[in-house]
Amino acid sequence: MNTEVVIAGVSLKNPVMTASGTFGSGEEYSEFVDLNRLGGVVTKGMANVPWPGNKTPRIAEIACGMMNAIGLQNPGIDVFIKRDLPFLKQFHTNIIVNVCGKTIEDYCEVVERLSDEPDVSMLEINISCPNVKEGGIAFGQDPKAAERITSEVKKRARQPIIMKLSPNVTDITVMAKAAQEGGADAISLINTLTGMKIDINRRTFAVANKTGGVSGPAIKPIAVRMVYQAANAVKIPVIGMGGIMTVEDALEFIMAGATAVSIGTANFANPYATIEVIEGIERFMENNGVEDIHELIGCVK
Repeated sequence: MNTEVVIAGVSLKNPVMTASGTFGSGEEYSEFVDLNRLGGVVTKGMANVPWPGNKTPRIAEIACGMMNAIGLQNPGIDVFIKRDLPFLKQFHTNIIVNVCGKTIEDYCEVVERLSDEPDVSMLEINISCPNVKEGGIAFGQDPKAAERITSEVKKRARQPIIMKLSPNVTDITVMAKAAQEGGADAISLINTLTGMKIDINRRTFAVANKTGGVSGPAIKPIAVRMVYQAANAVKIPVIGMGGIMTVEDALEFIMAGATAVSIGTANFANPYATIEVIEGIERFMENNGVEDIHELIGCVK
């Protein structure tokens, strides 16, 4: 059986990766997961300077998932290159660095720093961040802004660029096409949906930020729909994510058109989730006489 997929010239031994922000930078899960078995490790978001994140409380449990307002807390690109990257280089897996920022210049600074790192396979650009120069609207909610930041990042990147799309838009295909027009090598979706929870006993918001990103099984049907729409709107590869807990969930995304999938919230409840999905895909292929994973990618039209 062939489980290998290729995204922008980068070969993944299987289509299963981690989702940014849920797996640290790999070391945090390495005692549970053999990183060598993963198609790729997507790191938490890295900015040009350390970000402290939002005030606590920052996480709330909801029915069928969770809500977080971490605020992309990270140690900054300098610490990542000095501490985290050397650890990841030990493993035979693709290193995909998630990049965040508040201005286009912030993103470009991180991308330029990583351009001299040959062990970094791809960059995933988180455009759900608020653009502080344009009144705070997220780069990923304005197609013109999405196309522009994609274009600027692409000019400076030596690695292939994955643009991570926000679901908090009217039409996901507009954003997918904007990323493609800007020169994206691939897109990944979906990021979290904006939600709110009230603590009725304290009579206040469950998270200090008032709103947070909803993830987990509750959002999977929305994510599958958006992946299907995006995959049929663009010619570049799509990486699907959003509520994948089991192999059945992952296969839904693949059949909807995702070349690969990223597993996020599931890691908190089950640190072995990625390996179980990898083994589950192999078992499904064997049981159904599927010799090549490409027979399943986008098979539902």
